[in-house]
Amino acid sequence: MLLAILPASAQKISVKNSTINCGRTGFDQPISATFELQNKGKRRLYIESVKPDCGCTAVEFPKEVGAGDKFTIKMTYDALQLGHFQKMAAIKSNASEEPVYLTMKGIVLTEMVDYFGEYPIGMGELLLDKNELEFDNVNKGDQPIQEIHVLNNGTQVMQPNIMHLPPYLQAEVKPEKIAPGRGATISITLNSDKLRNFGLTQTNVYLAKELGEKVSHDNAIPVSAILLPDLKEFASVNKEQAPQLSISTTDIDFTDFGGKSKKTAEVNLTNTGKSTLVISSLQMFTTGLRVTLGSREIEPGKSTTLKITAHADELNQVRTRPRILMITNDPDHSKVVINIKK
Repeated sequence: MLLAILPASAQKISVKNSTINCGRTGFDQPISATFELQNKGKRRLYIESVKPDCGCTAVEFPKEVGAGDKFTIKMTYDALQLGHFQKMAAIKSNASEEPVYLTMKGIVLTEMVDYFGEYPIGMGELLLDKNELEFDNVNKGDQPIQEIHVLNNGTQVMQPNIMHLPPYLQAEVKPEKIAPGRGATISITLNSDKLRNFGLTQTNVYLAKELGEKVSHDNAIPVSAILLPDLKEFASVNKEQAPQLSISTTDIDFTDFGGKSKKTAEVNLTNTGKSTLVISSLQMFTTGLRVTLGSREIEPGKSTTLKITAHADELNQVRTRPRILMITNDPDHSKVVINIKK
């Protein structure tokens, strides 16, 4: 019996952005563009070569990609020629007879301060010093402020703004417009009175370089706030009669799954106090984790077990630090954070 041979057209490469504007760099300060691609075919992709149009550009790419898998190709320009540049690379593979082309462009200046140490995160032509915000240990009535410093690494004036702000957040950008090579400060203020619940509240806001720009995962900034219980309720409690939490560990290592898709760890919680310990809130900062708690109320001298299961595929994709938050009625441990190492 003859085996059917799939035509080349059955194998496809999808490119998220085939052209990336890298913005500005200095002479002899190499600059890179990382392209996100996916093997849309139903069989393994074999990349024969990724050939740039000149020796001034280096490339990094995988040789094989599984069916349906995502992958990246990195192009790095040596920046040894002043002025605007546009560099192209051709992908040759078993996906099709015709190559797929990637293009990086930008401008090389005579002299430029290396901003990348201070602004390590890129969102297109905007560079940021951070891409997540955490309002920790917030009490009702507090209005803490977090700042994000941004740099215009492009060649046009930008007017960055924060979109999709929930009612409890306010944003201000100074200056409102940023010339090429200049920076601005984005101040985010949390109005804790507008938070509905104690414990963890999370959302995403989106940074746009211009008014009206569409939002996407690429310009999302996760924001988390931890609102502590009202400690006034503990003021009249005799500490000798209060509940006391003893926890076996607050650090869990999920760096090695041993080839398995998931892994479980256990944390022992004991009440060494004189009254009932109540765990009023148990929340996770990221996806990729599942938790089960033996009991939310622990009598004096008793213990319960917190089981934490990590799913490798999900956990490896999260951008922020994975943690678990517990809110209790122990005056000395009203907030407990279990850190997850991945």
